[in-house]
Amino acid sequence: MPVLQALRDAHDVALVVTQPERRRGRGTDVQPSPVQAAATRWDLPMRTPTKAREVTDELVARDVEVGVVAAFGQLLPESLLHAVPRGLLNVHLSLLPRWRGAAPVERALLAGDQETGVSIMRLDQGLDTGPVYRTVRTPIGGDETAGALTERLVTLGIPPLLDVLAHLGELEPAPQVGEPTYADKLTVDEFHLDPTRPAAELARVVRAGNPRPGAWLHVDGRRVKVLAAHPDPGAAAPHGRLVWPGSTLGTADGGLVLDTVQAEGKRPVAGDAWLAGYRQRTLDLPVS
Repeated sequence: MPVLQALRDAHDVALVVTQPERRRGRGTDVQPSPVQAAATRWDLPMRTPTKAREVTDELVARDVEVGVVAAFGQLLPESLLHAVPRGLLNVHLSLLPRWRGAAPVERALLAGDQETGVSIMRLDQGLDTGPVYRTVRTPIGGDETAGALTERLVTLGIPPLLDVLAHLGELEPAPQVGEPTYADKLTVDEFHLDPTRPAAELARVVRAGNPRPGAWLHVDGRRVKVLAAHPDPGAAAPHGRLVWPGSTLGTADGGLVLDTVQAEGKRPVAGDAWLAGYRQRTLDLPVS
């Protein structure tokens, strides 16, 4: 939504294309996306196609000169790429060619990258393979979650996007250079906190899973989400043992302190308060 607002403030927006309404959260009501809600509020022309190709003819009819894509979630067909004379620009949240694909922010966190950034690129038929106009770099904060980092990167990418749009006729994008890596779609299973892994790795899993899909543990046959955690190298406990006070999980090399957790159907609470509810000082979890 910040990208759309910036474009609205600086340019004439001919058409907003976003994903259809869908169920969000635990309710059964269908709700609009933030982009759809903003476009409606600002009275901008909008379409919510199931497939992006459905708007190709309309883009031509509206004489759209250039398009901007941000986290649309679909590969765009060749017909659509050619429908816009000056091309489609993509605000991609990584330092291309590192982390092409669906989940660049989360994959950077999971891999322990120290730096990331935003690439303003021109889309082609490949998966984030197009040439790049501008790159902005930034260090990754030691406690940044995927949600917080995504918000910061989006804000960081707006000025270079607007600059590229303002000087598009004078610029020639450069081919990507380097060995590509791929940010595959996230799965729930890879966010299981396996206590046989090092605590620092598990802390990155927690950060990468916040807000979605969420890192988790199995406790008494139920899934408990871990929303915030940090490693404690000095803690000593067997793999998979949760110790109170401190809400510390024994891992391969020290402990993982569970700062904030959320049991099924419950609100987030401090890890210590949650573990105290079990009325015992240790709790042994399944170890794979």
